[in-house]
Amino acid sequence: MFLAGGVIYGLIEMMWRGFTHWSMTLAGGICVLAIHLLNHRLRDRSMAFRCALGCAVITGVEFAVGVIVNLLLGWNVWDYSGMYGNILGQVCPAFSCMWFLISWPACGFSSLARLFFERIEENEKRALTA
Repeated sequence: MFLAGGVIYGLIEMMWRGFTHWSMTLAGGICVLAIHLLNHRLRDRSMAFRCALGCAVITGVEFAVGVIVNLLLGWNVWDYSGMYGNILGQVCPAFSCMWFLISWPACGFSSLARLFFERIEENEKRALTA
């Protein structure tokens, strides 16, 4: 899930901005792995609730990574300081809303991955008992 998240996050950035940075691959991996774990543990909760948590996770990871790579290291990977409601130029409400929407397919991907790996496990168990 970490690797898939890193690749997908990087591809989304490439489509959106035309480029990405390796730190975004790490951030994407962390985000998708966290969303996957939350989605699995909270599968009895509404999709809106899981997406709200996904939004919070992505916003939190983006803030933490932004503070490190942009403010502490000065790499200037992104700057939201021109956006309304931004916090230290690292996160803003507009992108947090987008993270909510992106969390929906991320939760769907997580559910499909879980089913895929459960089926592999079932097949392995059957092969061992045969």
